[in-house]
Amino acid sequence: MSKIVATLIAGLFATSAFAQTATHATTPATKAEAKEAKEVAKADAKVEKAKAEAKADVAEAKADAAKDQAKAQKKASKKKAEAKADAAEAKAEHKADTTAHTTHTTTTTATTK
Repeated sequence: MSKIVATLIAGLFATSAFAQTATHATTPATKAEAKEAKEVAKADAKVEKAKAEAKADVAEAKADAAKDQAKAQKKASKKKAEAKADAAEAKAEHKADTTAHTTHTTTTTATTK
């Protein structure tokens, strides 16, 4: 029985010793994989940052376009209001001229008879 226990204990020591040497052998590969993963993460972060900046630029451009459109609409409505006012003034002047002409014609006709 003691031989069996001694064999098991020796096997455990041998396994732990082998596991330690195997870990040291794979460490450079693990470091390379970690470095590669870090580079991939940096690249992904750069892509995400670029996408976020692009979205911000698009949002800013849309805001500027909306502002310019509102400004243009305000300017157009102002010109339209001025045109209506000018048309109303011209109509009033024409009506006043017509009334004055009618009054003058009526007065002149009445005086000549």
